[in-house]
This record gives sequence, C-alpha cells and structure tokens, in this order.
Amino acid sequence: MNWGNCDYKQLQRLRDSLATLQSMDMDRFCTEVSKELAARLLALVISRTPVGQYPKSSGKKGGTLRRGWTSKTQADAASRGGSNDAKAYAEALPVRKSGNTYTIEVINPVEYASYVEFGHRTRGGDGWVPGQYFLTLSEQDLERLAPGVIERKLEALLREVFNG
Repeated sequence: MNWGNCDYKQLQRLRDSLATLQSMDMDRFCTEVSKELAARLLALVISRTPVGQYPKSSGKKGGTLRRGWTSKTQADAASRGGSNDAKAYAEALPVRKSGNTYTIEVINPVEYASYVEFGHRTRGGDGWVPGQYFLTLSEQDLERLAPGVIERKLEALLREVFNG
C-alpha cells in the first residue's frame, strides 16, 4: 500500500511560520489596530462636528467644539489640522488592556459637547434644540468599517509571517 509523497521542507516552513506567528507580540498588534480604529473614529467625528456660525459683530469664533476632539494635553505636541491631526492624536492616546479587551478613551472636553450631541432646551426653556448626533453617527459608521479594517490588518500580518 502506498501512502503517497510528502515534501517535508514545506512542513518545516509551515512549522517555522507558525512558530513565528506564535512568538509575535499580539498585544502590540491589537494596540496598533485599536489606535487605527480610534484615528478613524476621530476623522469621522471631527468632520461631522458642527461649527458655530456667529455674526462678525459678536466677536465669537466658531469651531471650539470641533477643535475640542484633539485638545487634550497628550496631543498638544501633535501637529494641528484635519485627519492627520486625528491620526497623530490617536497615536498619542493610551490603550488600556483588560482581559482580552483593548480600550481607548476618545473624549471631547468642551463643556457643552453633550448638549450639541443629544439636544437641549432653549435659553427661555420653552423650546428644544434637537441633537446633532455627530459622535453617535460616527460610532455607527465605525462599527460598520471596523471588521474590514481589522481583517486587512490581520491579512497583512499573516502575509508577512507566511510569505516573508
């Protein structure tokens, strides 16, 4: 009875690739993916955040809420401006690991951010200003994008291990 042929060199390469994969720092990989997802969330929410329009005579300048997304002290060293700002800021954010969960806290410290997000009563109290839901909608968009982003990063990692 013939059991067939086997190329042991291919099995050895597979063994070596699996050993390389096992020795990789998966915490680092998960941290990088977390930071990329945070950067994507910031890019989405920054572009969606409304900018106040004021008459020139008021002396007020709009954009405080939008700038608030990247105003935390960890990002002060990061350059300012657009989606590059979001990526630089996300890279500066700490990633917390608890069990198998990686967490990055993305906040807007501007005191009225939640009022613009969810809505609020008018000054006289007799009306309602509807919420803009800029963060809520951006989170929903990210939930749709996240599986593809994670899959591409994982495919790149596996290609590096098995082809490199």
